[in-house]
Amino acid sequence: MLEVFFLGTGGIMPTRERNVPAIALRYKGEIILFDAGEGTMRQMNAARLSPMKVEKIFITHFHGDHYLGLAALIQTMNLWDREKPLHIYGPKYTFEFVQHFLQSGFFRPGFEVHVHELGETRLRFGDYEIWSFKVEHGIPALGYVFKEKDRRGRFLPEKLAQYGLSEGPVLGRLEREGKIEWNGRIIRLEDVTGPRRKGVKVVYTGDTGPAERTRLFAERADLLIHDATYLSQGDRGESYHSTVEEACEIARNARVKLLALFHRAFRYTYDEYLLGASEVCRRLGVNFIVPRDFDVLTFKSGKWKLRNHLEEGE
Repeated sequence: MLEVFFLGTGGIMPTRERNVPAIALRYKGEIILFDAGEGTMRQMNAARLSPMKVEKIFITHFHGDHYLGLAALIQTMNLWDREKPLHIYGPKYTFEFVQHFLQSGFFRPGFEVHVHELGETRLRFGDYEIWSFKVEHGIPALGYVFKEKDRRGRFLPEKLAQYGLSEGPVLGRLEREGKIEWNGRIIRLEDVTGPRRKGVKVVYTGDTGPAERTRLFAERADLLIHDATYLSQGDRGESYHSTVEEACEIARNARVKLLALFHRAFRYTYDEYLLGASEVCRRLGVNFIVPRDFDVLTFKSGKWKLRNHLEEGE
């Protein structure tokens, strides 16, 4: 099961309604952060997510609304006597900017902080991978793909019976080794399981104008979290951001299952933005949400379920 926590959903500056960008993915007990705008530590506290379970932070780019929360996160980890290393990933200049952060004030972390500068890279971590790709924002900036590894198909009871197999250690050995000898026969894992199940795929663009590379990396994603700062071209002006319509077109062309419209400009109220986005996305036939702070998407059995963490009183 994968959970996506929208800790901050707006762009440029925080408002009373919502904070600046931060997204937490919780997967098998680990929390992976994508961006950490100012106030991210507060948002994690409200969402009851422990910074001690964060091992990796992926920064899309170094505009303040996407990284100024790093210092509070690292200092809190230090106050709580963190020992395990923290890994921070980002585009060109990440090492320089993070080192400046770590050397400011009367503060030095008592644990290792490893900084990684990425281009377009494929990183492998156990049961999942993180891919980085270049986006269009006028400065070095990356989007990221979380891709769970494909899993084996489920054991089929009728096939197990056909080969005289039952639940127990023998199935564990078959799963580990891929094939076993049983009752004088060689049995392969694919002989007794259904089709392989595709791992979940989540794509986060950070700030970007519309880009063909985003469409390529978002192909058939289960969730695309795309910059959709403005409702119209006129509002955007010359900035390196996307409109709702541009985000919807990327999602439609990439055959994405669900689009989350992200980084809403502070000029729009939630209701105003939702109304405008609904008209565009429905016209283009795109399944979408406009997440609010503390909304949580849970992916289970191939489907997304949306809830709001605070409204449930958790």
